[in-house]
This record gives sequence, C-alpha cells and structure tokens, in this order.
Amino acid sequence: MASMLQPQIILLKEGTDTSQGKAQLVSNINACTAVADVVRTTLGPRGMDKLIHDDKGNVTISNDGATIMKLLDIVHPAAKILVDIAKSQDSEVGDGTTTVVLLAGEFLKEAKPFVEDGVHPQNLIRSYRTACNLVSLFPPPPSSHGLDVAVVFMSLFMLNVLHNGQAIEKIKELAVSIEGKSLEEKKSLLAKCAATTLSSKLIGGEKEFFASMVVDAVIAIGSEDRLNMIGIKKVPGGNMRDSFLVTGVAFKKTFSYAGFEQQPKKFTNPRILLLNIELELKSEKENAEIRLSDPSQYQSIVDAEWNIIYDKLDKCVKSGAKVVLSRLAIGDLATQYFADRDIFCAGRVAEEDLNRVAAATGGTVQTSVNNIIDEVLGTCEVFEEKQVGNERFNIFSGCPSGRTATIVLRGGADQFIEEAERSLHDAIMIVRRALKNSTVVAGGGAIDMEISRYLRQHARTIAGKSQLFINSYAKALEVIPRQLCDNAGFDATDVLNKLRHKHALPSGEGAPYGVDINTGGIADSFANFVWEPSVVKINAINAATEAACLILSVDETVKNPKSESAQGEAAASAMGGRGRGGGFPGRGRGMRRR
Repeated sequence: MASMLQPQIILLKEGTDTSQGKAQLVSNINACTAVADVVRTTLGPRGMDKLIHDDKGNVTISNDGATIMKLLDIVHPAAKILVDIAKSQDSEVGDGTTTVVLLAGEFLKEAKPFVEDGVHPQNLIRSYRTACNLVSLFPPPPSSHGLDVAVVFMSLFMLNVLHNGQAIEKIKELAVSIEGKSLEEKKSLLAKCAATTLSSKLIGGEKEFFASMVVDAVIAIGSEDRLNMIGIKKVPGGNMRDSFLVTGVAFKKTFSYAGFEQQPKKFTNPRILLLNIELELKSEKENAEIRLSDPSQYQSIVDAEWNIIYDKLDKCVKSGAKVVLSRLAIGDLATQYFADRDIFCAGRVAEEDLNRVAAATGGTVQTSVNNIIDEVLGTCEVFEEKQVGNERFNIFSGCPSGRTATIVLRGGADQFIEEAERSLHDAIMIVRRALKNSTVVAGGGAIDMEISRYLRQHARTIAGKSQLFINSYAKALEVIPRQLCDNAGFDATDVLNKLRHKHALPSGEGAPYGVDINTGGIADSFANFVWEPSVVKINAINAATEAACLILSVDETVKNPKSESAQGEAAASAMGGRGRGGGFPGRGRGMRRR
C-alpha cells in the first residue's frame, strides 16, 4: 500500500495563478472582442470619437485606432496583443489601425462557437492561415499604364475569371497600378487615397484641401525615406483653411536675447551657417579654479574670455553667412554683434529642425567655427521671419536640395489641432506607401466583400470541417462594410444583402461596389474615388490573422506573483539602504546635509 503513495511534486511557486483549458481560451477570446468593441464605433467617415482623460489631467480626443489603443491602460495579457498589432500597423503603413483590431476581434468571435463545441484550435489555425494565404500569396497583376482606373479594375477582374483555376491573390489582382502615369495624374490618384483616409477624421470636412497639401509634401521629399523630413507645426487660432505648406523648413522663433529687434528679418539667397556650439560669454564663477600670483593677472583672464567669444563671432562673420543657427545658446553679446552687421541669428534651435534645415539647404552642421568653407554653408531662395497667428516663424523656402517640407497647421482648440496632426500623419504615411507600392484598391468595404465572396466560393471546393472554418473567416471580413453602415446609422443587413448580390454577379461588374456613406446604399467605390493603398489591406489582414492564430494557440496562462521577500528586497534596494547604516554618507536620518 505504501508503494502506491507518490510524493507530491511542486513545480510552481506558492501563490502562482494558472488557468488552462477551453475556459481559458474562451476568456482570452472574450477579452480581445471587448477591446475590439472599444474602437468599433470609430471606423469610417461617420465614426465617433473617443475622449480619453488620463491621471495627469491630459485630455485626448481621437478616433485613430493606434492612439486609442496606446492610451488605454489594458492589463489583460491576451488583449495586449491587439494593442501591439495596432502599433505595428501604424508604424508600417500609418493607417488601418482600427481595421486590423476589428478584423482580429471578428476572427476570434467567429472561432469562439467552434472552440466551445470542442474543435481543436489547431484545426482553426490551419484553416485561417489557408484563407489568409489565398488572399495574399500571388504575384502582382500586370501594369495599367495610361488606362482609365475603372476600366483597368474591370479588366483585372475579368482576368481573374479567365484564370479561375489558379491560386489567385485577390487583393493584388484587384489592385490598380499608378505607375507609368504623368505627375498630375499620379498626384490626383494619391490625393484620392489621402482623402479616403482623412474622410474619417475630424478634419474630414476639408479633406480635399489637406489631401492636396499632403501629396505635395510627400512628393517634395522625393525618394527620401525619412518621413521626419516632413514637419508639422501647430499654431492655435484661425481656421483650418489658414493652414499652409512650406516647400522647405519652417519652425517657431526660438528664445532671443536683447538686440534681435535690430536684425534683418528677410534675406534673398542668403548663406546659412549651422552650428552646434555655444556663442555666449562664459563668466566661469562655478566649477572653476584660477590660481593667481598677482592680482593684476585677473584682468588678463577676463580679457581672454572676451577675446575667445569675439574670435568666434569674427569667424562667423568672415564666412559670409547672413543667417546663423545653432542648437545651443546664442547669447546677448552675440545677438547684438550680429545685429550690428546685418546678420540674423537664432539659438537653441531644436535638433530635428536643424537637421531638416541642413537637408533642405545643403548645409552641414559645424561643431567648430575654425576653417569654415563655402561647401559647409547652406542657401535658399528666401529666408524670412513671418507672423503666423500669435507666433513668429522662421521660414526657409526655395531650398535647392528640396528634400523637406513643412505643414503649418491652424485650428481652434489644442485637442483639435493635436488630432489634426495625427490625421495628417496617417495621410502622409498612406500617400508614401501608395507611392512606393504603386497599387490601390477600392475602399468602402468593396475589397472586403470581394475577398469574402471569393473565399466562400473557394470553400465549396473543400471537403470536411475546413469548409466551415474558411466560411467563418469569410464572414468575419464582412465586419468592415457592416460596421461602416452601423456607424453611419444605416440598415447594415439591407446594405450587406445588396452588396452580396452585386458581388455575386457572374460578369464581375460588382467587384468595385462598396458602401455609399452619403446615400445609405451601395456605389462603385472606384468611380466615387474611395481608394486605399493595397498594402494597407494586405498588412491588416496578415496581422489580424496572425494575432488571432496566436491567441487561439494559447491553452494556458501562468501568472507568477512576486513573493513578499522579493518585494521587500526591491524596496530596500530602491531606498539605497538608508536607515540601516548603508545609505549615503551625511544623508541619514537626523544628520545635517552639508
């Protein structure tokens, strides 16, 4: 009998919380769908905004999925995965953050009944990945040089019908290329993509105005991959139409010492000197030691300090520069010195702005004023200091390198301007991606409905339970047009039935049809210029599928609590041993500070 008794095996620390099995998986799915429900109402041009108030008193009004997910203090470990994919989508393509969260939540929602019925999660994962591969693993279609967009779309769709037996990548097949078009045609196409993105933002009422501005800014930086070369400067006051684009650099006037009033405020074709040194008289009274053998030597030391600063200023003047910028301080002596010689100067310029000035003007930031040659000086057609609202701006326009641009954004409340800045960032990313990937697809839920139709059709050719799983994946894709209708106050069931009927037409003419937000019906999204880059949809579907598969693959959650002893040691190390004889000398309790 004694031989049958087995010793107890303890693997985990006492107090460790473990959850496993079907109940744990369902709990993770419920947490993720709850997160998706938070951003659900922000989708589309009729989406609502969220007002988020943090513990520091900061108020943020936004309908940007990535911004909302960042500001939500989500503690559930599985739900944090949706936060990560929203951030990833934002950094990769700049838009589609709400879409990716909604899709991931809907994939999991459709998988939940199967999990509760005892289907093994790996069967679901296998089918979901198969469906995703059908969407995104085929080479791109032929280019559509010089053809009308709607005609190209229909031609490509008919190509799909004729090659019905191949593994077709629907998104890239249904995409329209913008390569081979003239600059004006390309700008028009890109502006439509930007307008589609901006239509769901607070500044959607002026989407054409800002879309054109964004396209000009992106084209201005050319092949430059660093999007920080496009600056967005916020100036409260005025209205949105007062915003303007500078094909160059603009930044707020920095703090200036007495004497700047006498400096010229406008130059034509000036030479520009960029520095990373202080031009300030240093009277070293602290952290300095001077040993004198004769009191008369003190004056020579003071004179030496003056000679050093004057030598630096003389070299700046002799360089021929008419505009001097420095990342560090330019003191009152230097300010007055430059004013007497008709030179403009600005100190404490932000590093980002200084680098953009260098990129635009062709100058190089110098760490010394010795041996300044013409090659390190920048130039521009016009430099001026201009009043914008209640702010003064330093503006460099007509820059020879032309690899930078600045959008000066006007508006009312600070929260409005901040949300407008986030909206423009999304639009800039979208235009940049469309320019690099060269293909666009129909928006308004058209591409989602077409992929859903294709997957349902493909599922009929599969025997077994996989047919059900792929059908559930296809149904989940309909969440985008359905939510667009719900957010606009339309009858989603009626609109989706019309879309299903249109997309089921054998001729394929219904492929570009999506939700018409203006009428509550359906319309040709391409004809209505509701476009989005294909890379946005591809990234969103891939990321959402991987997130859903990752959550479905988790069958156990282990939470390791910190023991009391570990917490005590952490607290003691944070205190530095004070009060126990191990603190800083002279800083213990009851001892005077020196």
